[in-house]
Amino acid sequence: MTAEPITLDGPLTVSITRRVAPEDELLMQAWVHAGTSMAERFDGFLGAGWVRSGTENWHMLYRFDSRATLDAWERSPERQRWLRSAADLVEHRRTEYRTGIEGWFDEPASASVHEPAEGAPAAPPRWKQASVIWVAFFPTSLALAYLLTPLTEGWPVVLRVLATTLLATPWMTYVLLPFVTRLFGRWLARGRPVGPRG
Repeated sequence: MTAEPITLDGPLTVSITRRVAPEDELLMQAWVHAGTSMAERFDGFLGAGWVRSGTENWHMLYRFDSRATLDAWERSPERQRWLRSAADLVEHRRTEYRTGIEGWFDEPASASVHEPAEGAPAAPPRWKQASVIWVAFFPTSLALAYLLTPLTEGWPVVLRVLATTLLATPWMTYVLLPFVTRLFGRWLARGRPVGPRG
């Protein structure tokens, strides 16, 4: 399926689903890191991230401040070489362009979706996503409360929360959430419909 391209200006988030064999996880992590390091050298780059769903699907996001800066990255020779370098590593499943800050998390104000012939599985239900996030969030919050209290006792509450979130966010994003997502991968995937084909 291919929707009409987005014409609104402003920040754009690109969400890409790719399938990778489980045994190629380390190669995939290195490839994603190389692409992010390259993209952040381009004007307008606002950030990137990824999360795994099950054992094979990787959901990647990158964000630019305008259609023009996004196009400059997507059409660049550097990106084309980077994509070709993984021709035998990844299978492209789905690309979605989202506008506005909601593109990181919620349903977008507008979107353009491009899918190859074989559709991608739908996302898990939100209650399952919330459950997995809680499984990562609770022990992280508990551990940081015990570890930081002796150091931050007497600090204003704003500074205590700032210190906690500065430590918790990268830990959860890059370590614990990917681990918990893999751990609960079969449960997250159970009962999910498959996206349209053809």
